[in-house]
Amino acid sequence: MYTFNKMWGVVTPEEAAARIEEQKKEAGIVEPKNLEEQAISLVGRDIYEKLIKGYTEKQWGRPCNELPAFIIKRLPVRLTFDNNYFNALFQGIPIGGYTKMVANMLEGIEVQLNADYLKNKESYDTIAEKIIYTGAIDAFYDYKLGTLEYRSVRFETELLEVPNFQGNAAVNYTDEKTPWTRIIEHKWFEFGKDADGQDLPKTVISKEFSSEWKPGDEPYYPVNDEKNGKLYEKYKCLAETENKVIFGGRLGEYKYYDMDQVIAAALNMAEKEL
Repeated sequence: MYTFNKMWGVVTPEEAAARIEEQKKEAGIVEPKNLEEQAISLVGRDIYEKLIKGYTEKQWGRPCNELPAFIIKRLPVRLTFDNNYFNALFQGIPIGGYTKMVANMLEGIEVQLNADYLKNKESYDTIAEKIIYTGAIDAFYDYKLGTLEYRSVRFETELLEVPNFQGNAAVNYTDEKTPWTRIIEHKWFEFGKDADGQDLPKTVISKEFSSEWKPGDEPYYPVNDEKNGKLYEKYKCLAETENKVIFGGRLGEYKYYDMDQVIAAALNMAEKEL
């Protein structure tokens, strides 16, 4: 409601809902067929063009009317004055970050870094009865059915001689002219404190740039449009014939998971296998 109030001056949920419905009808939307139509249906054209269109097209490198509607459904829309981004009852990140969490999980387990499973597949396959593969599913099959599309991300990180750059862990840049999609100020994930609870006198920021994936880049986001969905289904059929390999994660399942979702999927998979 804060957003609707700032944009339109409305003060009640009924007023906001009426304005959204008005703009949806003006756009002639009955059943949303793409991200643009879905966004207008959810929040109206004004907010779509101000806050969603530029950011989304930077992130995905495609016009919003060519992207699937489900992507924007991840955006929580509430007609309340609740400023939380997520609707989940419990929200948080591991103390010390995910790196520390994973390091704790791997204690006592042999880890090989800078190792390419696909280049030494036959050797690695002898180590265990089951292999959990979280790399790109098309790469696993040497792209023999074609190459799936991904978006990649590049970071520019700076150490700044100031205690506070933006006052928040993440700030999105929703206009199409700014080349980065967002800036992360890492200290605020830990409330601006170091491991001993002391205030940090400096700050580290990372600017995030989205780009089309090409071989050699790190794939971050699967492009879950109709064309790629059909190709993935073919790879999925191949994967279902594998007795030794379990495919998981954003790349292994070619699915736009959030962190909580992928952890839940991993736990469900482990329960099923064990």
